[in-house]
Amino acid sequence: QVQFVESGGGLVQSGGSLNLSCVVSGIDFSNYAVGWYRQSPGKQRELVAVITSVRSFHYGDSVKGRCTVSRDNLEHEVKLQIHSLTSDDTAVYYCNADSGDTGYWGQGAQVAVSS
Repeated sequence: QVQFVESGGGLVQSGGSLNLSCVVSGIDFSNYAVGWYRQSPGKQRELVAVITSVRSFHYGDSVKGRCTVSRDNLEHEVKLQIHSLTSDDTAVYYCNADSGDTGYWGQGAQVAVSS
């Protein structure tokens, strides 16, 4: 059974930083691309950042230059950090693990950026 434990998020200050963590169990973690997507009300889910099994990085246009994603294969953990937050970063952030054949989603972590 695949399980996600997402932590971090909540209410964060505009101009501040966001730190999210996701620990995934039940998969061969090192062979999955892992990362984060987000969805705001009325909008489609969008890519935030993904790190592949060979440590290639993919960032969404809206966070490029102010976002870092990292992975720890021993701890089965993927972390996300976003700096210089604005209200546009308010969303539900979803952890994702994808092998290319199979993908799994976490339950989501709500993030609200306050001005």
